[in-house]
Amino acid sequence: MTVRAERACATREQILTAAERLFAEHGVFAVSNRQVSEAAGQGNNAAVGYHFGTKTDLVRAIVRKHIERIERVRRRILAETAGSGEVRDWVACLVRPVTEYLAEMGNPTWFARFGAQVMTDPVLRDIMIDDALSSPTLVEILGELKRCLPELPTDVRAERRDMTSHLMAHVCAERERALAEDTPTPRADWHGTATGLIDATVGLWTAPVTAPTTGPTTGPTTGPGGRTTSRKGSRR
Repeated sequence: MTVRAERACATREQILTAAERLFAEHGVFAVSNRQVSEAAGQGNNAAVGYHFGTKTDLVRAIVRKHIERIERVRRRILAETAGSGEVRDWVACLVRPVTEYLAEMGNPTWFARFGAQVMTDPVLRDIMIDDALSSPTLVEILGELKRCLPELPTDVRAERRDMTSHLMAHVCAERERALAEDTPTPRADWHGTATGLIDATVGLWTAPVTAPTTGPTTGPTTGPGGRTTSRKGSRR
């Protein structure tokens, strides 16, 4: 690599780091490219546009940098879980790669808060979801969850996948924020945070499914074992 190329790579990394921190702390659209350039120590205020293009392109670059690293952790955990028929094991494959990665980066980190900011934006959210779902390991894990929970309707499965994404994003962001501000956290470490997330997410995926209803009487409810029950409401 030439000196010029090395300098360009270093500049890109400085911009990515500065942008991630500013977006995490202030929100993506509250931060200008000029502010990112200044925080990255770039005298040229057009540095962000030169190296990345639009702000959306910059967000995508940040996401991909971390997704690629998380993917390496997920491959290892996936290999250790191969053959399991337990919902909890496959939920752990979703959760622990992220929390292990955040733990490895030390403190402070900004990726969890950055991810939570991105997940609240309807346009930028698609970048994070699309890049995540392009992961072969994530596709395999979701397939294993389907195998473990074959009775879940397709729309409910998609709904619970989205719920899982938001739950993970915001729980991790809150712990990351507390660590950065040196305030108390519910769990002692990232491993404990993952355990709590796994407990809650297993409950989410195995919760009963209530059929749609238009009246005061609720429809049949299907539990994770496929058993159907019914419940009646009351008029007030």
